[in-house]
Amino acid sequence: SLLPPLLALLCLGAADPNPEPDRDPDEPWCPYKVGGDGAEARLCFRPPARGFQCSARGCRSHRSAGGALVANVLRNGSVLLQWGLRHWGPPPPRPSAALRGFALNCSWDGTYTRFPCDSVELGAACRDYLLAEAHGSVRYRLCLQPRYAPPRPAPPAQCVEFRVEPAAMRDIVVAMTAVGGSICVMLVFICLLVAYITENLMSP
Repeated sequence: SLLPPLLALLCLGAADPNPEPDRDPDEPWCPYKVGGDGAEARLCFRPPARGFQCSARGCRSHRSAGGALVANVLRNGSVLLQWGLRHWGPPPPRPSAALRGFALNCSWDGTYTRFPCDSVELGAACRDYLLAEAHGSVRYRLCLQPRYAPPRPAPPAQCVEFRVEPAAMRDIVVAMTAVGGSICVMLVFICLLVAYITENLMSP
């Protein structure tokens, strides 16, 4: 069906910044709604990030206590959330208690209190979600909870906490490290030169 791709184009900011060009057309899209700040939630679609692996050089992973939710914090300030259902227990015995979707709640620590972020409702086919812009030097707490049809109750939410390193501070640290290394090398050469002059050129 062409309906999900057309809706994805109409929904600004819903598409993945790095879409997969050779994606399987039969693979289900991830429908989601973002709510918050009093605005009406819009239904958007995004392709799943299949095969993503967090590399040590450009990414840092944070896992929830139960192991179901993983936050991959990237160097560009975005956060890719991934999850699986096997850590929430066995599947429901009856088809009537099927999975309806997921509820994602976000909050971050301020100076004196905790502020809520946008809440997201995700479809049953979703297994990841991209938090495109996260504030640096802020500790985030994201909680994900599956939602099932009655009579099965919703299992407890799993939460993950992380802090995004600010890009400006990271650049400053890299620059200071480079300058400090250069100064250390120069001091070593100066010490060697002074020692050579003292031993060979100056009279006793």
